Amino acid sequence: MRILFAEDDHDLARAVKALLEHSGYSVDTVDNGRDALDYAREGAYDGLILDWMLPGLDGIAVLEGLRRAGVSTPCMMLTARDAVEDRVTGLDAGADDYLPKPFATSELLARVRAMLRRKADYAPDVARFGDLELDKSAMTLRKGDKSARLQNKSYQLMELLMDHPHVIHGVQQIMDRIWGWDSDAEINVVWVNISFLRRKLAELDSRVEIRATRGVGYSLEERKQ
Repeated sequence: MRILFAEDDHDLARAVKALLEHSGYSVDTVDNGRDALDYAREGAYDGLILDWMLPGLDGIAVLEGLRRAGVSTPCMMLTARDAVEDRVTGLDAGADDYLPKPFATSELLARVRAMLRRKADYAPDVARFGDLELDKSAMTLRKGDKSARLQNKSYQLMELLMDHPHVIHGVQQIMDRIWGWDSDAEINVVWVNISFLRRKLAELDSRVEIRATRGVGYSLEERKQ
């Protein structure tokens, strides 16, 4: 799952980004409203978290612009303004949830999970393909009584492949989706994580494999018996 977090407090942005990535999400951060509007229009995000008081355009203006443009990505407003009329304003602008600052990290994560469940194309907590199950809440890949715990980027990559089996994902598409547009990571990190996941599939003795299509990308396929 990929999230856009718009927050001009850089310390808070770094802390929340680290928290969300530790919980298995891919996160892009921006620190102003105009970038938030551009990123949310162009990026394939599963959820948005917008600070209300952003420079350039405030969070409400960003959200209203997105809804007018037909962008229906679920959105949570994050702000120090907690008066009832402020909450009503945010919800009327198209927000799906509203979390006042300061907040408990456990509540933020719970609200993010709830927000993502409201997506029209919401995927279940357990993805299944072939003889494999991916438990998204535990970030664990299973085949029968064997299991492998995945971490951060490898989990996000496996989730992408499990949610869309037989679909070929290009390397740059994977980079943009999981590492983000503004990442400093080299493109070979995709191969490194593909190699790691292939080892895990071999350890599980699964019929499922990550297949490379030369010059195109990677897809999840099932070997014939």
